[in-house]
Amino acid sequence: MRGAIVSTSPDSADPFLLRHLGPSDTEVEEMLEEIGCESFDELTRQVVPGAVLENRPLQLPPARTETEALAALHEHMEKNVVRDCLIGRGYHDTVLPPVIQRCVLENPGWYTAYTPYQAEISQGRLEALLNYQTLICELTGMPVANASLLDEATAVAEAVAMAAGARPKGSVILVDENCFSQTIEVLRTRCGPLDIEIVTGNPNEFDFSARSDELIGAVFQCPGEGGELTDFSAVSAACHEAGGIVVAAVDPLSLTLLKPPGEWGADIAVGSAQRFGVPLGFGGPHAAFLSCSDAMKRRLPGRLVGVSRDADGRPALRLSLQTREQHIRREKATSNICTAQVLLAVIAGFYAVYHGPEGLQRIASRVHTLACRFAAALTDAGFVVRNRTWFDTVTVELSPENREKILRLCQEKNIRVREDCDGA
Repeated sequence: MRGAIVSTSPDSADPFLLRHLGPSDTEVEEMLEEIGCESFDELTRQVVPGAVLENRPLQLPPARTETEALAALHEHMEKNVVRDCLIGRGYHDTVLPPVIQRCVLENPGWYTAYTPYQAEISQGRLEALLNYQTLICELTGMPVANASLLDEATAVAEAVAMAAGARPKGSVILVDENCFSQTIEVLRTRCGPLDIEIVTGNPNEFDFSARSDELIGAVFQCPGEGGELTDFSAVSAACHEAGGIVVAAVDPLSLTLLKPPGEWGADIAVGSAQRFGVPLGFGGPHAAFLSCSDAMKRRLPGRLVGVSRDADGRPALRLSLQTREQHIRREKATSNICTAQVLLAVIAGFYAVYHGPEGLQRIASRVHTLACRFAAALTDAGFVVRNRTWFDTVTVELSPENREKILRLCQEKNIRVREDCDGA
């Protein structure tokens, strides 16, 4: 394959090709001689079954230089239409401070570091993740947090798995009907093979005591998908009385103003750190967080940075409570190799440090004030706002005629709004 690619290049010594195609021609010849093959074709015939071997040459265009490839990529990217995103559902446009963009997001010292296999030699990186964990603990009111997960939906699924492990006889999980729709879909996918029944509905109408023998727990969302703010203290207490475990999916920015889930009864808190400076990125990736009570910490998936001391008594950071399969026996692992978004967690943590507690509260207050003004303007214009309370998301009742007109106007103004809500 490599020989075919190089032969199509106008300049076989192009450093772009040599950097990305691995061994040199001389090294390839030495390797083929070592394994007893005359050519790549002979090697391919030996290792690829004839039933799947493609004998026709690949229809590839001539190879491009690095400059040509970058120009082609820029031309393709210019076709993107950037719109103001107002869809909610855990996705919020944000402003990344230039110093974090330059020094972290665009710095290969940060963005090329995939996972800390020998984490203790990267004390600065561990300190940045410890900062992220501390941020999440303070926002959620929980004593323990991990160093990020993939996204909010899979974080909720991990939290449900934690709850199921703590309640091995349970088989039912209540899911708040106001949870993000993508979260519910991921839960259905993940809970199916585990034989966990998902009951979706209004938590205030669920009889926890009647299903206490089979109850795993409940998942609550605040703010809900439609923007509503709900006090889950009473239903959390009812869930606990039935022996269940409470999972709270929360917005970290709203927690700078609202009571943290650790104070209203949640055992596990999850959410997305995306709005802490992480670009939307056409839907991802976005770092998620997961924090929990002290009683649940041994079931925590992913990486957890802890503070220890070295032989001289100086503070030293390390990975603690390691739960990945390359660290402990596979059957005892609670996470796998693809369970973190470390770069984005670092960005979110630095974003919080950059603004500080008061700065984050100012941002949250401004967001809420703008939502209030928007809701007031809609009401003055004769529209009906569906939710009575909100942090930053407002759902509006629309007639079919108004709906089509408003969606058309949003399209013209390059504004993305939700289009799949019944009657809204």
